[in-house]
Amino acid sequence: MAITETRQYREPFVEAAGLGVTNEGLRLLGQSLPTATYTGRGFVAGQSGLESAAATAAANLGQLTGTGAGTADQAGSIASYMSPYQQEVIDASLASLQREQDKGLMSLRDSAVRSGAFGGGREAAAMGEFEATGAIARAQLESQLRQQGFQQAQAARAGDLAAQQGLGTYQSQLGAQQRQLDQARLAADQEQAREAAFGDYTRLGLIGPQLASVIGGFPAATQVQSTPPPSTTQQLLGLGIGAAGLAGAARGLGMFGG
Repeated sequence: MAITETRQYREPFVEAAGLGVTNEGLRLLGQSLPTATYTGRGFVAGQSGLESAAATAAANLGQLTGTGAGTADQAGSIASYMSPYQQEVIDASLASLQREQDKGLMSLRDSAVRSGAFGGGREAAAMGEFEATGAIARAQLESQLRQQGFQQAQAARAGDLAAQQGLGTYQSQLGAQQRQLDQARLAADQEQAREAAFGDYTRLGLIGPQLASVIGGFPAATQVQSTPPPSTTQQLLGLGIGAAGLAGAARGLGMFGG
């Protein structure tokens, strides 16, 4: 009887394309996602130089608060804001007051001489009272001058504090803008790194559906092969060859048996 064989096959390039996509997909499934190349602190912008400078300056502003006198060489102390000529002003003011008091003392003595009380107890009492009053006046004047200097130094330090705070705020604003620009650059670098890390996955995702569409456009061809039955002569010949083979085999067995 006839033998019929049916086989479906695709074009070689179609089979190669499908096999290539399958192998690439299996390879990608077998490897870890390269997240380390596009994640981490390296893509987070740190403080800008202006922000760091403002933070350092802000940490030192504490010395501009409070009322500590300190010494003139201590930054931020009241003394460092005092006028370097304050003592000269005090000395000159006290000297002027002393001259006026000396004039008053001379006038008091002249009066004692005219009244005949010169050298007496009343003159001594009057002059003692005058000198005591003068000493108090000098002390009050010096105290007032020093208090004025202190208040002026406080005002100067407060103004310096306000100026530095304003400058720090301005620096912080500029620094924040700079950091935003730096972060935008890092974000662009991060996106580029991510695209590079997923390049194979992206290509497979784009090409796979396209190849599937192409493969679907080339349906499998059906090949039918039929083998005709052998003719009568071929059958008889086959039977004869078979009988001869059996007879030869029987003779061989007989020889071994004898």
